[in-house]
Amino acid sequence: MQINRKALAAATLAAPTLLVLAVAPGTASAHGTMSNPPSRTMVCYSEGPENPKSAACKQAVAIGGTQPLYDWNEVNIADAAGRHRQIIPDGKLCSAGRDKYRGFDQARADWPATSMTAGATHTFRYRATAPHKGSFELYMTRDGYDPSSPLKWSDLEAKPFHVANPTVVDGFYTMTAKLPSRQGHHLIYAIWQRSDSPEAFYSCSDVVFGQSNPAPAPTPSGTPTATPKPTPTSAPTTRPTTRPTEPAPGNGNGTAPVAINAGVGVSPVSARAGARVRVTAVCGGSQVRNVTSTAFATAGYRPAAGTTSWSANVRATRPGTHGVTVRCANGGVARTSLTVR
Repeated sequence: MQINRKALAAATLAAPTLLVLAVAPGTASAHGTMSNPPSRTMVCYSEGPENPKSAACKQAVAIGGTQPLYDWNEVNIADAAGRHRQIIPDGKLCSAGRDKYRGFDQARADWPATSMTAGATHTFRYRATAPHKGSFELYMTRDGYDPSSPLKWSDLEAKPFHVANPTVVDGFYTMTAKLPSRQGHHLIYAIWQRSDSPEAFYSCSDVVFGQSNPAPAPTPSGTPTATPKPTPTSAPTTRPTTRPTEPAPGNGNGTAPVAINAGVGVSPVSARAGARVRVTAVCGGSQVRNVTSTAFATAGYRPAAGTTSWSANVRATRPGTHGVTVRCANGGVARTSLTVR
């Protein structure tokens, strides 16, 4: 199914900031995380978001719920532009300073870890659900690192032990690097800075050198993809209205309709806490699965089945700049932002 120009124009009038992505499902923006050795988000996702096995992952769910595990591949900052040390506070490196992922900043020595050999050559694999041009920097914690203390920038070596600009093959970036000499429990911090955007991604991988590993990290099976769990919803103060948009064969002037995978918009883009904001979402080729944002009084909305477009006035309650995300049944995703004053 396609969303034609007329339908798109109507949606744009309802939400002037509509972000439309004419892309294939699942490639709305760049996403990824370290897979070998697996990052904390990948470890907890591999254990099972609804029933994780390790104490660290159980506590991560207790802190932030299961959604961060399903969204294992988006520990990111949209406007990082290489300013990693300036914009990510000490103690929040594994979450990139994002409250959603704060469960992965836990300072504890029992995070599941991957056994490694000091000084050996290791093949790193970074899972990319949406590849983009960019470079990787891999940092190792210093000698004397204490995993039971909050991770600080000063815990990492000043320079990365490996820098690479690989190309993606079969969904993975692969990098071969010589490991530094270490003993005991350490952490590898990966930064993926896009060169076609200021966006950057971050991951923490726990590793053990030269000793028995009491909590081995699970090996991710197959090639996992991000499959976000629909956010449970309750009835909002004002019930959202669903407005299915049926596409027309063309736009009336002989031009073929525009294929739209996913789009979401808010109007206005900045509002006072307690005010209502118009949110509009569209999906091409499938139904709107859910619309979520931490800015809303109700964190998520799940429109009626079969709805290809949805629009409603929702209450913005939490000050700050928040992402607003639409997810489509065919895997399409689109995001925009809302600032609450």
